[in-house]
Amino acid sequence: MLEQLFGLKAHGTSVRIEVVAGFTTFLTMIYIVVVNPLILGDAGMPVGAVAMATCLAAGFGSLLMGLVANTPLALAPGMGLNAYFTYTVVKGMGVPWQTALGCVFLSGVAFLVLTLVGARQLIVNAIPRSLFAAVAGGVGLFIAFIGLKNAGVVVANPDTTVALGDLTAPSAIAALVGLVVIGVLLARQVKAAMLIGILAAATVGWMFGLGHAGPASYGLSAISATALKLNLAGAFGLKGELWATLAEIVFVFLFVDLFDNVGTLVAVTKRAGLVAKDGTIPRLNRILIADSIAAMVGALVGTSTVTSYIESAAGVSAGGRTGLTSVVVGLLFLATLGFAPLVQAIPSAATAPALVLVGALMAGSLAEVEWSDPAIAIPSFLTLIVIPLSYSIADGLAFGIVSYAGLALLTGRARWRDWLLFLLAALFVARFTFLAKG
Repeated sequence: MLEQLFGLKAHGTSVRIEVVAGFTTFLTMIYIVVVNPLILGDAGMPVGAVAMATCLAAGFGSLLMGLVANTPLALAPGMGLNAYFTYTVVKGMGVPWQTALGCVFLSGVAFLVLTLVGARQLIVNAIPRSLFAAVAGGVGLFIAFIGLKNAGVVVANPDTTVALGDLTAPSAIAALVGLVVIGVLLARQVKAAMLIGILAAATVGWMFGLGHAGPASYGLSAISATALKLNLAGAFGLKGELWATLAEIVFVFLFVDLFDNVGTLVAVTKRAGLVAKDGTIPRLNRILIADSIAAMVGALVGTSTVTSYIESAAGVSAGGRTGLTSVVVGLLFLATLGFAPLVQAIPSAATAPALVLVGALMAGSLAEVEWSDPAIAIPSFLTLIVIPLSYSIADGLAFGIVSYAGLALLTGRARWRDWLLFLLAALFVARFTFLAKG
């Protein structure tokens, strides 16, 4: 049955290899069960319920990817997108988390429609590849800054805006211990480096009295606190300035998910040798459909946008070549479901090092930017720097697109085929001009 479903022999693999690959990918991703709930918890969402939603969404998404697209690509709530959800949409714009979940659902619907009508390629081609890399790098800086702030390593300062915090404080000590542990284990290529580092930092935190080693009792019914709580009517009913930014919120969720998915997909399929000779990716539409459905299901159960994970490359490196790898990942996430609320016992300082080092890994994409060309380097740098400093992926993206389009026009590089890029730039200019916050 497995041979018929996944074509194991045709891909030069076996059940044993795929199972090992699935466990490998799962161990590199398991940190999200701890990190995602604590980030969304800052948005006022119940941490235990979000932990269960994270397991359920990751399990469903990975199973769907494996069974529908037969690709060794695992899914889970995306880093960066969860930060945008919490710190920009909910805390920055004042949108209730239930309404923000509605926006996540709408972005999944939009992604599905764009895929079905074939518009996805048009959008992908409209955005310069350098801005893909700059957005990824900027999101990396964004979540790293959040991690340092949560640990108290970086603190607010009225004179210099930010400053170094008290490194002898319990939260800073716990985070620094975790940073060292994760860094050493990553350098030694230990698959569960993130999880081990988080647990090490949590142990130090508990020794200092941070968090609680014994969380309150819970049951599987705890997920009812977030499941089906999305507010679509609220999303459509945003008034005034928030109504005007609804399209922007959905666009950013859609944009980051789309390009994060495409970038991850290209990297993982190349590593697995699954790219066709003409450069196309087999079953691409099925992959994108699975991703968009997973995003909608994630919003329904109570988490931010679900997307493909670059950690899937770890499983591919272990020999994974088919969707059976993703199915194993999905089953493991579902098996973790009953233990998910235990993350309530983990202090936020313990997840800070994971945020910092995930940010460092995401910054590696900046090597793809052609820094020697000012017309490319300037928009890329503006995107990179504005995202963390404005606490907004949307603003960073807007600066990048507007500056790229402006330089193209003023240097004679503008082409009719780039009409969609210039349209996006004009919309962002209109936003900054007419919708500026008082």
